[in-house]
Amino acid sequence: MLSDYEQTRFAYDGLERRLFVRGDGPGIVVMHEVPGIYDAVVAFADRLVAEGYRVYMPELVGEAGRPFSGGYAASSILRACIAREFHVLSARGSSPITDWLRALARHAHAECGGRGVGCIGMCLTGNFGLAMMVDEVVMAPVLSQPSLPFPIGAARRRGLHVTDEALGVIRERVRRDGCRVLGLRFSNDPMCPPERFARLREELGPGFEGIEIDSAPGNAHGIPTSAHSVVTRDLVDEAGHPTRAALERVLAFFDERLRGG
Repeated sequence: MLSDYEQTRFAYDGLERRLFVRGDGPGIVVMHEVPGIYDAVVAFADRLVAEGYRVYMPELVGEAGRPFSGGYAASSILRACIAREFHVLSARGSSPITDWLRALARHAHAECGGRGVGCIGMCLTGNFGLAMMVDEVVMAPVLSQPSLPFPIGAARRRGLHVTDEALGVIRERVRRDGCRVLGLRFSNDPMCPPERFARLREELGPGFEGIEIDSAPGNAHGIPTSAHSVVTRDLVDEAGHPTRAALERVLAFFDERLRGG
């Protein structure tokens, strides 16, 4: 499923990761969810390529191409918890790997040019787009079910996984430059609690657009209460379904911010 991607490596500040690249057009950094780069993540990246973007998809945890399973997801979470690149409980500090991702975004912009680059983080990587906004080349950050810090306690439920200094830069970019942040979550998802989106609205005002899909028991679309992955594993790609509408909004957001559509 990755045979159409150029496989390379990207190194910065002593850290090197495998990188999958495909497509032409404005650059978008796709930061996969737990457990790794599996089929639904690749299908999402393929859709971006079909929409006319160049995808940069780094391997952050797991083994690219390995099928999804509950055991695989659990082992990937465990590895992330003990890896020095991830700080899963930090509410007011970014994971160190976001410095590497910011460098990747700069590299993508140097290759692709244009207004800037987009990025989307999912689950474990969901809030990384905020930290990446410190670099002005990042013009279109999408936070899909942002799950860090792990929501243990009231402070972490509201935590944004960025430093106070970085948050100040993000607020200024929103105020001065009209930058925008798009967020997606299921209403019943315990890993991405409602307090997190409420905090984003408090900090960024109209600069934050939050899409919250009803997954409460008995919801109109029969979405399971366990739903978590908005644009990948729990996507129902049918007209009129709220996850399809969320996906279409992501595509429109990238078009608006990167191409002026």
